[in-house]
Amino acid sequence: MTEESSAGDVTGWLARNALPLHGLVAGTPTTDLQPLTDVLQDVRVVGLGEATHGTGEFFQLKHRLLEFLVTELGFSVFAMEASASAGAAVDAYVRHGVGNAAKVLTGLGFWTWRTEEVLAMIEWMRAYNQGRPEKDKIGFVGIDPQQCGDSIKALEAFLCETAPERVAALHATLGALGKASPGSQPDPERRLVRDAEDLLEFVRTQAPDAIEAIRHADILVKAADLVTRVRRHADPEQTVFAARDRYMADAVGDLLDEPSVRVVLWAHNGHVAKHRFAGGVPTMGSHLCARYGDAYYALGLLFGRGDFRARRGWPGPWQSGRGRRPVPNTVDAAPPTTLEAQLAAAQPGDHLVDLRATADAPEAVRAWARDRHPSRTFGSLVPRGTYRFAFGQVVPAEDYDGLAYVAVSSSSRLLPPA
Repeated sequence: MTEESSAGDVTGWLARNALPLHGLVAGTPTTDLQPLTDVLQDVRVVGLGEATHGTGEFFQLKHRLLEFLVTELGFSVFAMEASASAGAAVDAYVRHGVGNAAKVLTGLGFWTWRTEEVLAMIEWMRAYNQGRPEKDKIGFVGIDPQQCGDSIKALEAFLCETAPERVAALHATLGALGKASPGSQPDPERRLVRDAEDLLEFVRTQAPDAIEAIRHADILVKAADLVTRVRRHADPEQTVFAARDRYMADAVGDLLDEPSVRVVLWAHNGHVAKHRFAGGVPTMGSHLCARYGDAYYALGLLFGRGDFRARRGWPGPWQSGRGRRPVPNTVDAAPPTTLEAQLAAAQPGDHLVDLRATADAPEAVRAWARDRHPSRTFGSLVPRGTYRFAFGQVVPAEDYDGLAYVAVSSSSRLLPPA
């Protein structure tokens, strides 16, 4: 078989198996999503990825998929790549209307989520929960140990009641963890970790029934671990990146200890992917796949062209965008060899494709699904000027169980400053 005919077989298969989307916005009738009912029948965790942290259409599609998974398939928890510490405030809002939606969203600590699109999703969760029995409500959980200021406040309140003499030490030793970035204070002696572990042991001994205080103290231990780890190590599993993804996978696993729970998981494509990051760092998705097998479904979200919101920094190891305002960044249509271009050649419009179906596809399709393809991937920070040439490598059937393609990306809409 020639390379040209093989490519034609792949394009034809993708065209026949594409599920065209009737719309990206929540509230659109779900007839186009009904084939997913059988695909996800035995799935307990659906990981919804994103090729950028600043594409409004990705956020809208995730909202729409959340609505479908909750209302028609019985998913009950929404877990997000966001502060585990502040997630409780969002949960209190969506379950009981406590607080203000925009404020609790801001409290998650990531500018990427302070958008009109995510706010609309939080408001939908609140509206869905109103009037429902507690057992039928959808909950919200943050799974990232960083941005743990709410945990420090909660432990301050706990110590004021139980051991006021320890409050000053809490702020002196662990106060900086509230805003410290992972890997920002590498320390082979792990002094911050030991201080956090001492506090956790004190809380457990002093008040073994104080579940929330123990939870917050445990978050500080994980946050301290992230802050003091190195970014590069001969063993990739010792890096801060490996630890962060392992902690996020553990947080999802804790939710699944309850057999009836089904989780909708929001994170970047790199985190939900089932394979490893470049350099061999295990992803959150690789942990979930190893633990739960086919009960974990990773859906990668890709786009064809347009703009997305991100901070810009100078290229190179000195790259930093801290303090810079996130701005639109534009890219043209992806080159023909990319995964995005191959999806667009088969179905130019917005669509989904189930990659698990490639197992029964012709050999040319199976070979394509096992091969590496360049694909765009951007985080919250992009290198100034050179970001247009940034591509990762994706092995479709190994990294994801399904792909969603959005033809045109536009920048997420930031909320006004608080």
